[in-house]
Amino acid sequence: MSSRLTGDETALWQAAARVLDANWTGCGTVPSPGLYPHLWSWDSAFVSMGLARHRRSRAERELLSVFRGQWERGLVPHIVFNSELPRFGYFPGPDLWRSRSVPGTPRDLDTSGLTGPPLQALAALRLHQSADAGEAEHSRAFLARLYPLLVAQHRHLAEERDIGGEGLAAICHPWESGMDDSPSWDRPLSALDLPPSRYAPLRTAGGGASAGEDHDRYVRLVTLLRDARYGAGHLRDEHPFLVEDPLFNAAYLASTHALAEIARLVGRDPAPHLEDAARIHRALLDRLWDGECFRALDLRAGALIPVVTVASFGPLLDPDLPPPALRTLAELLLSARFGGAAGYPVPSCDLQSTSFDRTRYWRGPTWINTNWLLWLGTSAHGLTVIADLLYGATLRLVRQSGFREYFDPFDGSGRGSHDYSWSAALVMDLLAARRASHAA
Repeated sequence: MSSRLTGDETALWQAAARVLDANWTGCGTVPSPGLYPHLWSWDSAFVSMGLARHRRSRAERELLSVFRGQWERGLVPHIVFNSELPRFGYFPGPDLWRSRSVPGTPRDLDTSGLTGPPLQALAALRLHQSADAGEAEHSRAFLARLYPLLVAQHRHLAEERDIGGEGLAAICHPWESGMDDSPSWDRPLSALDLPPSRYAPLRTAGGGASAGEDHDRYVRLVTLLRDARYGAGHLRDEHPFLVEDPLFNAAYLASTHALAEIARLVGRDPAPHLEDAARIHRALLDRLWDGECFRALDLRAGALIPVVTVASFGPLLDPDLPPPALRTLAELLLSARFGGAAGYPVPSCDLQSTSFDRTRYWRGPTWINTNWLLWLGTSAHGLTVIADLLYGATLRLVRQSGFREYFDPFDGSGRGSHDYSWSAALVMDLLAARRASHAA
């Protein structure tokens, strides 16, 4: 691929390949060396889409390694732990989750008891779509192998997470959102009774951004779930944190459409998946759209959460998004609140919000993965001006600051971890997609 790019693009491609090669463990790709030493399902979905352009066999193994941790009830854990590392080298580690004590979980490895944004079916389909003619038969066989695992994942969300009863999946912890420290969670977390914490985290995601009382609340939610054996009844009737998040459900919808296409490719009936997609689509509009944007819904409080974040644009992934909603989202994305005043869009929180903080994890910085998701959505809807803006801004970030975890939205300086895998992988995907569009 790199030989067909310009000189500058080739340099970016080669740098991204070095990051992915360095972070490969033999069965998966760690998000970054040191700070994140295990396998995260959200990260691996993005990483597999870059590896599809670089080393296809690794992309397949990446997805299979995530599903190796799948529970019998279909839950795909958001962390699969590397058993070769010290048990106390990362917090929250296996001793907090105690997954092996739960019936129907893997006996040969430790996992978390939460899930993550269900992007795996979309990742699998994009992996297949990037195959050349000589790889098509093998690629279809891989999809056939993955299909029942994806079906089980989606069935779990439909049966255990549709707490609202209208088709959306509820998250039960901020860590399930993929946007751990988002200000969207401040209000539902504030209602949580907090006893004194018995835990002293050794290392936390975000380099300490979640330390203090917020982190104690995160741990408290985990202990409630764990002590209830992660039971569906506890989740439905007792668990204090339940939120229908627009980005999580947009990923769910995009993957449900992808699952329908995968079904067709492997000779299965796509109709049930298309019916599920239609239900999720209707629920997104009926439950989370307020006329201005999509907002998270706090199921325990029965109210939309007022803060607007980059997650509000997640439903751009909906291929059937009505034109009025599409126009409104496009205008908001280009407004001073998100695009106009930020030199390096898209900030993770409304610039005009009192919750905005340009330095704090998901409270303001720009991230490559959310830029990529919005690029994918706007490209599919023919919003080429916005898609080109996102493409250019994303490449400017990595040219200036490298493959960092996240970036200052005003000056583009890198923050968080260095050599971050999804940043490298998604830049590869962007370069390959742009090259393919020019060739077409």
